[in-house]
This record gives sequence, structure tokens and C-alpha cells, in this order.
Amino acid sequence: MRSDDSATAAWRSVVTPRDVPDEGTPLALGVDLLVRSRDGSPWAPKRLTPATARTARTLPDDIVLGVRPLMPGSAAGSWVKGDVSWDAVRRPGDRFAERPARWFAQLHSIARELRTLSTYSDLADWLVLDTVDSDLLWPHLARARENGVAIVGARPRTRVRLARDADVSVLIDRGADGGYTLTPRVRIDGDDADAARARAIGATGIHVHRFSGAELDLVLAHAELGQTARRLLASPGPVAVPRADAAEFLAGHAARLARRERVAAGDGVTVPDPAPPALAISVTHRAPGDVLVELSWEYAGLGRRGLRAEPGEPDREHAAERALLDELAPLWQHVWDDGPTDALTLRDADAAEFCERVLPALRGVDRVDVVTRGTAPRYHELDGVPEISVTAVESSDPDWFDLGIVVTIDGRRIPFGDLFTALAMRRKRMMLSDGAHFSLAHPALDRLRDLIDDAADVVEWEPGARVSRYQLAVWADFEDLADQAQPAVSWRRTVEGLRDLEAVPATPVPAGVRAELRPYQKHGYDWLTFLWRSRLGGILADDMGLGKTLQALGLIAHMRESGEERPVLVVAPTSVLGTWRDEAARFAPGLRVHVADATRARADVALADAARASDIVVTSYAILRLDESAFADVDWAAAILDEAQAVKNPATRVHRAALALRADAIFALTGTPVENGLADLWALLALTSPGLFPSAPRFRRDYIGPIEDGKVPENAEGGPYRAARLDRLRRRIRPFVLRRTKERVAAELPPKQEQVLHVELSAAHRAVYDTILQRERQKVLGLLPDLDRNRFIVFRSITLLRMLSLAPELVDAGDGRIRSAKLDALVAQLDELAAEGHRALVFSQFTSFLDIVQRRLDADGIASARLDGSTRRRDDVVDGFRRGDAPVFLVSLKAGGVGLTLTEADYVFLLDPWWNPAAEAQAIDRTHRIGQDAPVMVYRLVAAGTIEEKVLALQQRKARLIHAVMDDDDLFARSLTADDVRDLLSP
Repeated sequence: MRSDDSATAAWRSVVTPRDVPDEGTPLALGVDLLVRSRDGSPWAPKRLTPATARTARTLPDDIVLGVRPLMPGSAAGSWVKGDVSWDAVRRPGDRFAERPARWFAQLHSIARELRTLSTYSDLADWLVLDTVDSDLLWPHLARARENGVAIVGARPRTRVRLARDADVSVLIDRGADGGYTLTPRVRIDGDDADAARARAIGATGIHVHRFSGAELDLVLAHAELGQTARRLLASPGPVAVPRADAAEFLAGHAARLARRERVAAGDGVTVPDPAPPALAISVTHRAPGDVLVELSWEYAGLGRRGLRAEPGEPDREHAAERALLDELAPLWQHVWDDGPTDALTLRDADAAEFCERVLPALRGVDRVDVVTRGTAPRYHELDGVPEISVTAVESSDPDWFDLGIVVTIDGRRIPFGDLFTALAMRRKRMMLSDGAHFSLAHPALDRLRDLIDDAADVVEWEPGARVSRYQLAVWADFEDLADQAQPAVSWRRTVEGLRDLEAVPATPVPAGVRAELRPYQKHGYDWLTFLWRSRLGGILADDMGLGKTLQALGLIAHMRESGEERPVLVVAPTSVLGTWRDEAARFAPGLRVHVADATRARADVALADAARASDIVVTSYAILRLDESAFADVDWAAAILDEAQAVKNPATRVHRAALALRADAIFALTGTPVENGLADLWALLALTSPGLFPSAPRFRRDYIGPIEDGKVPENAEGGPYRAARLDRLRRRIRPFVLRRTKERVAAELPPKQEQVLHVELSAAHRAVYDTILQRERQKVLGLLPDLDRNRFIVFRSITLLRMLSLAPELVDAGDGRIRSAKLDALVAQLDELAAEGHRALVFSQFTSFLDIVQRRLDADGIASARLDGSTRRRDDVVDGFRRGDAPVFLVSLKAGGVGLTLTEADYVFLLDPWWNPAAEAQAIDRTHRIGQDAPVMVYRLVAAGTIEEKVLALQQRKARLIHAVMDDDDLFARSLTADDVRDLLSP
């Protein structure tokens, strides 16, 4: 046969059903009535022999039902023992038909492994069914025919039948002496059977025999048997209940018997229905506000039972117990949260509610018996509407106010300390010392509980309640809740002034300020001066280019004009120290400015001496970090943190140095108070408004988690809980954060148009990119489950792919022959713009790519200037571009993000997107700011089909976060997560 023919035969033999009967010797189950008897000596073991009519009558206790396998005999239709045995059918091999053999093996397992052990011999031939207690026996016997097994008599002239159904009950009848008799009643397939010839098969069935001469009829039936019915089937005759015991039997035992199994009544006998269980409730008053409640069940004739039935516990009416407990559930749902228990101690308000409400109702329920011990105290409920009043009183600490909360119900003043504890512990009721109690579920108290939770880390509750003066929104929440509210005088002034920013009083611009403030700048100046007079700090978060420096200089001039003699510290990036000096000389020439641009060891003048001789001390974040103690020793009137995103990380030394400053108020100036997430905002507020959100973990739990983590359904975008948290955050920060965008307040600015240019990679570039992408994806995806630990490795891979999207030679110098499509597109644009007289800024995060761009521009004859971290004469380079020395200014994103005003340019090219939208916004604002008179065109060059497209999408989501919190926009996005990284690396 060819190999293909063999293959065809093989698969056909597997899938084709067998149309012929099982091969091998057929089998039948032989059933016989056996008797256990001894040969000769009474000490000899009992053996199993076929029962006869005589032995069945004389040895009724030794009658059993046996089964064994049979095989076909020589005569047609006959079955004989032959050489088949239980051991043979359990390991049939190829001798016996497959399905019958498997059926016999399963029967052997059921009968031998799950039955009670016997003590007689010859078990290799017979299996005795009388002791089999398994429910598996009957369905297995019913499937004998379908498995090719006939059930036959094991000897000639024996007939065997499986009944359809059977019922065995205990018959209670009248006895001859006036007592009662107990006998089994057996019905098979609807007809009465001779119970004297019936025997139990475990607790699941019976067999009944009848001899007619030499013929034997056997019936096997499935029936549920109780213990009493089984004992009666084994009894040689009726069991008599003497007349003297009849009353006891009928009143107690008959009902108990009826609860356990089937009972039938003879003529003239009435078996009482079993009395349903009653619930016994024992209530012990051990002391005022201390009650022990114990529950149990009472059964007539049985005594007391535990509330919960134990497994296998007899005589329990589970349905009746469950029905009564369900009926009582509404009464004690406030007592037992998870359902009643055998014993429970109730104290204080819970004890009062139980004794006043629950206990009287229980007394009126059928089948409930209540017994009380001890003397019940006099409880009474206060059911009036809670009235809340709040006062704020100035304390010895100027940063805090004492907060008084008084709750009155039915004219009773509730001790707030006890109420605070009860609300914080989520109690449902509260009891006073004289037995008065009230519910804590009133809406006013629910709101008070919510406010206590929300203010847990911003209000000092011990020994009283104190609120920080930065917690204006907290006070407003309590004020809204209270029926009466009395803030302290100075507190009222602050609250009314900051509750509505438009109501901040106007402050005259000092005569020493030589500038005409625009309306929004005047409003910002008024806001800063008002905060200063209240000795409160804040964040001026105007878009870049709107004149935050001018507004801050106006504040400092106002402080000097108002008589403040202490200096103001200004901390700024190193690149803008000169800008502060120049701007002060331009707009407030009367202010004395000292630039501390060297550490204490290298400075010409000691910091303390310079501070005494100056109105403004300007220093860098680096110097503040290095000379932290020197700056902390000076008493500053205020501190101003310019480009304050530099201190957005509270774990850094520079943040700790800013926190250590001794200043009446700290102001942060930044156009990007939220760069990567809400944690940035918290870090700035921790400096400017330290009492607003003093707990970082709580801020993370209450705001960052609900607002930034959109995976949880209730936190999803548009979800009500997230919206409520976002609204609460806005209300809390609103008095201390002032933000105006150019679109809102600087309508005179020329339009700004932004466009994304998708650049297709060349075939060679694409091949290199795809190869490395697959390698890095496999590596990174395995590290994401622990992103925090592997963050450096993950971001290194992402950076590699971003560089590869720009030019292959950035990753491998050997790929320099592969042209950069993005560079070709950029040079084409710059060549045209230079010819038309336009000026352009070109930004990249990678100075190595700027090197490539600069070489290409030089080769093509396009003049360019360059500014990055290695530039030493920064001002000269910037001035050269402003003069028009070159039409193109190449700028690294980090070096050019702050301290530059380049309105001479009207085109901006962003060569590599990053997911922080603030970084790109800073770059664009170098030219689109006050003083620009030409439309500004912004081009983002994105390599199509690369990680840059994913970065751009992520950047847009993060931009919505800034708008959601700072600009009252309804859109939002999460901060960078492991899922974001997966998206970046997705195909």
C-alpha cells in the first residue's frame, strides 16, 4: 500500500463510527437472593449460598442480595458463571466487550469502595448490595441495558426486575392493648408490597423477594430510607409501643419521627403535625448601655438548638427556621449587619435602639419567645432636625483659626468630641450619658461626616478644631453646611476677598513702576498685593509672554512703598538672572537689585550684607540649593520662584531649600504649573500655600487617583465621582492660583497657526527602524509590570526609538549613508523661508541631531545660530540672532525653554515631539508673546509610522489634563503609565 493510502486508512479508522457491536464476550449481571450460613461448627466463618424458601423463612436476618458477572452459556439465551469473575472484568483486556466491561468495573467501584465493609468470605464471586450506601448505584443500574448488560437471575427460574419508583414509610397503627404498633409500609410502582420480604439496600433502596415453589421473583427499587424505616425492615415483626407509653410516644416521639422521615397513620390514628420551631431570645441588661442578646431555637420534644444548624444535625426544620429569620430581618437589620448570631453584645446607642424599637416589635411576633433579665435603663430618642453652627476665632497662631462646631438636637447640645468620634468611626447612632440617643443618618450629619473626612489632614481636630488660613474652601464648605456661621474678623476679610477673584480690591500702581499695565496685568498685580497683605502666597500661572515678571516687580514696589524694609528673594534659572536685573532697571529703576550668582565661598559680598543693602536679591536655583543654610538664615519679606516648575519635585534638595526659606509668603511664577501630573501642582502649593493640602498621600488618594486614573469605572472620563473630585480641586485651588491664557487676555497678539507635518521614512530607514522596534518592544514589554523599578531601562529604549525616528546615524554612525527624510523636509522649508526674509526657530531635544542639522545647513549655505547647554556666551548669541546675523536659530529644548524673548522670529519648527506639552508650549512662546507683530507659524515634524506619532497622541491627552485643572475645561487625560508605554510601542 502506498504511503498516501495508509494515511487515508488511518484517519478514516479514527473518525468513522463503529457500526458493529462491541467485539468480545458479552456480559450479564447475575442477581440472587443469598443466605449467610455456617457449615458445621459455630466457629466457622459464614458463607454465601443461594437462599431457598425455607432458609429465607428460618434465617430472615441472614438474607442478602448478591450480584456477580455472568457470561453466555452453551444453551441459547442462557447465562453461566463460567470463568468470568470480578477481577477479570475489572481488567478485561481484549476478552470482553468494551462497554459492558467498563460498566462492570464502575459497578465494582461503587459497591466495593463506597459500601460498608463486610466480614464474610466468597466476596471474590459476589458483591453484596445490602450495605451499599451510594446514591450512584441506582442510576448506574438503570444504564445497564444501554451499555449492553442484561440484568438476569444468577440461577435458573429466577426473575429480576428494576422498579420505576418505590416508597417506604413508617406505619403507626393501633395495638391490641390500646398502645401502638410500628411497621414498615412498602409501595412499589404504586402497589403495596410485602414488607416482611423487603430488605434495605443501604439508605437508598430496597429489594423484595417472593418464592413460588422453586421460582424466585426479585424486585430492586430506589427509595429514600430513614433510620427508623431501616430498623423496621430488619425487625422480625411489628414493634409495639405499650399502652403505658402511648401518650409519651404520640405527644413527643411521633412528631419528631414525622420531622425526620415519612410517616403513615393507620385507621383511628392521628399523628400530630410537628410543631414548628420557636425562636428564643434572651435579653440580659448587664449595665446601662450594655445588653447581651442570645438567640436559640426551641423544638417541642427536642429542647434547645443553636441558631445555626451543624452539618448533619437531625430533626431541624431548616425551611421553617429560614422563613422566620427572613420575617424578622427588617426588625434587626440595624443590629446585625451580616445576619443574626447566637450571641451579640450591644452598647450605647445600639443597645438603646434595640431596647426601644426592636424588642417591643419582637414580642408581638408569633413563634418568638422573649425572656429578659436585669433592669432596663430609661432610653429616649432625640428625633429632631440637627442644627449646626460654626464659628472661627482668631488663635495665638496667626496661620490658624480655632473652628467651633456646635450641633443641637431637640434643644440638646451634642458634645462635638464624641460626635466627631462617632462620625469618623462610621457609627449609625450615638447615645448621650443620660440615655438620650439619636440617628447619625440625617443628611446634615452625613454632610458633616463627609467634610470631616475631606478635612481630616487639613484641620487639626485635637484638642479642638483648627483650620489653616489657606483653607478658605474648607471654611466655605462648613459655612454652607451650618445654619449659623461666624468667621473671625480677619478671616472674614480674607474669605470675602478671595472667594470671588473678581472682587479683589484694586491697589494703586506704585509711582516707581514705569510701565502701563494691561488690564489683566493690573488684575494680577491687585491679586498679588491682596495676597501679600493677607500674608498668603499663591501661584501666578499666566501663559508665558504675558508679563509675569512685570506683575511681580509691581508687587515688590508696592511692598517697599507700604513701608516693608525686608528684602524680597527672587529665585530663577541661571539663564534669566540677567533678565530680572534688566527688567527691574527698566520697569522699577528705584529698586536696588543684587544678583547672587556665586556660592558663599566665591561671592564678593556676604548674602546677609547684600540682603540688608538691597530691595531684591536674585539668585539661581543651583545657588539656593548649594547655599541652603545661608538663604534660610535671612528674614525675607517674600520669596518669588520664577519658572517655578524647577521645584516641582518635592524629593529634590532645591525643593527642600525653598521650603526652608523664612518668608512671610512665597509666590510661584510659572506658565506650566502642571507639566506631568497633579503631583507637580501639589509640590508648588506645598511651598506657596502649605496649609491647603498638607498631606501628600491624602492628595494622591483624593485627587490624583480619582482624577488621573481613568481605569476605575467611577473615575472614567465623564464619571460623576471623578467630576466631583475635579470640581472640588478647582474650588480649593482657585483663591491661590491665578491663570490667564493668551487667547483670553491678549487678543491683540497676532494669530498662531500650528500644523503637523507627517514625513514618510525612506525604505532603508524604515527597515532599520522596524528591526530595532521589534527588538526593543520584546525587551520593554517584559519590564512593564514593574515600571517604577525598570523606568530607566524602559525610557532608554523609548529614547533610542525617538532618535532612530530622526536619523539612523544618531544610533549607529555606520548608517550615515541613510538620509534623514525629516532633515530633507526641514532644509527645504528653511531654504524657502530664508529666501522670503522670514526668521525661524528650530527646536530639538537632541543636541546630536542639531549637530547634523547645522552641518547640513552649512553645506547648503543657510546661515544659522546655535544655543544649547554648552553655549558660554549666551547673551551674545541671542543678540546676534536678534540683529539678523542668521535667519535660523537652532535651539535645544532644554536650554531655550526659559528666559528667551525672540519675537524677531515668526516660524517655529519642532523636530521631535515629547509627551510633555508644556515643553513645546515654552518653545513656541519664545516668539509668540507680547511684542510679536507678525503671524506665527508652528510646524511639528513627525516621522510617520513611528513612535513619534504615539508620543504626539499622548502629548495631546496630557494637554487636556492641564486644561481640565487650570482652564476649567471638561477634558482630561491620565499621566504617563505602563499602559501609555505599551501604546507607544504598539504596532
